[in-house]
Amino acid sequence: MKLGDRIVQAWYHGHPALSLLWPLEQLYRWIVKRKRARFVNGDSAAYRASVPVIVVGNITVGGTGKTPLILWLIEQCRVRGLRVGVVSRGYGACPAHFPWTVKATDSAEQAGDEPLLIVQRSGVPLVIAPERAQAVQQLLAEHSVDIILSDDGLQHYGLARDLELVLIDAARGLGNQRCLPAGPLREPVERLHSVDAVLFNGALQDSTSGFAMQLQPTELVHVRSGRREPLSYFPAQQKMHAVAGIGNPQRFFKTLEGLNWQTIAHAFADHAQFTAQDLQFADDLPVVMTEKDAVKCREFAADNCWYLAVAAQPSPAFARWFTEQLKRLLTDS
Repeated sequence: MKLGDRIVQAWYHGHPALSLLWPLEQLYRWIVKRKRARFVNGDSAAYRASVPVIVVGNITVGGTGKTPLILWLIEQCRVRGLRVGVVSRGYGACPAHFPWTVKATDSAEQAGDEPLLIVQRSGVPLVIAPERAQAVQQLLAEHSVDIILSDDGLQHYGLARDLELVLIDAARGLGNQRCLPAGPLREPVERLHSVDAVLFNGALQDSTSGFAMQLQPTELVHVRSGRREPLSYFPAQQKMHAVAGIGNPQRFFKTLEGLNWQTIAHAFADHAQFTAQDLQFADDLPVVMTEKDAVKCREFAADNCWYLAVAAQPSPAFARWFTEQLKRLLTDS
């Protein structure tokens, strides 16, 4: 087991050695609390956009399903006639400069895997920059939009926001509820009391803690050609190689198993840069990956490579709540 995997295992299942990290955890807590307090108290200025800004983030390290939810939010805004823009950090991206407006023809190395996925799927204007405020400023200078979604950025207080949505993996929860490096939390758990809504990815029903959300598999897509096939394209008990370079690969593997397929799991680091060799195995079995990984593999994917398309399905109660929030935001603006 790799060191990173051991640390995550300790965060969610416990290990006595984590007690040695208590001093570093306290220092981290002090830093993040002080940073937030400066903006809350008005000691540090936050850039306020001319249109409403919705931040979709998390307080844990690792993937929680933000990108599918962003795509769902884009569609919800569009059906109401709203022009949507998106900003993102563009983790791992290496464009010629920042801020950078992502094009569907960009490479994943240039634009980042998640921003490129969002642009190719939805066609929204999307700008990446480590400083979210700079990304918003360029987005507004280049495009007429009615609302902006920030993909992650919950902890980037230099950008004022009108709505904060937090995603939590329902299966893993908040682990030991300790902050980095002794636990998976980016901010103390009490931060959840100040956000507008919490969604639990994988929960079957709403609770007093938040709304439920599911990631629903929709179809199989051939990586190289883009050909789309129904989930029944592979029969029950089909053996396949499952490849995932996301924050929580096990969730993807369990999704494939839930479709009654037999998987040989290959977990990679989040945002991993794949090579053709990573997708080559000593057999002719299908290779199924996430869409986030597929945007990095189209150039060299073999004919047996597919990705599983998924769609976020928040609960009806969240859909109603979000509709009301949109009305409020647009009325206030």
